[in-house]
Amino acid sequence: QVQLVESGGGLVQAGGSLRLSCAASGSIFGINAMGWYRQAPGKQRELVAVTFSGGSTNYADSVKGRFTISRDNAKNTVYLQMNSLKPEDTAVYYCNAEIYTVVVPTIPITYWGQGTQVTVSS
Repeated sequence: QVQLVESGGGLVQAGGSLRLSCAASGSIFGINAMGWYRQAPGKQRELVAVTFSGGSTNYADSVKGRFTISRDNAKNTVYLQMNSLKPEDTAVYYCNAEIYTVVVPTIPITYWGQGTQVTVSS
């Protein structure tokens, strides 16, 4: 059994900052990609940022230069530092990870966190 637990969402004024955390726990053999997605009301879920086990990262164009994704492999934790927040960043943010479990160590399984609300007021 694997769980992703997120924390760090909340309400912030435009121009402010928030830091999201997501910790993976359970029967983990290894983790490939870890990332963050978001879904605003009435919109599809979209990729915000992702970091791969080799260290490379990708960002959505809308957050480049403002958001930074990082990862602590020893803690199986991924972070999203969000600076210069805008009202359009308001959404539920979901953690996502491709995890090799102890039971099936050769095929990665995608797991999702429960989501954390980020609200940016103008």
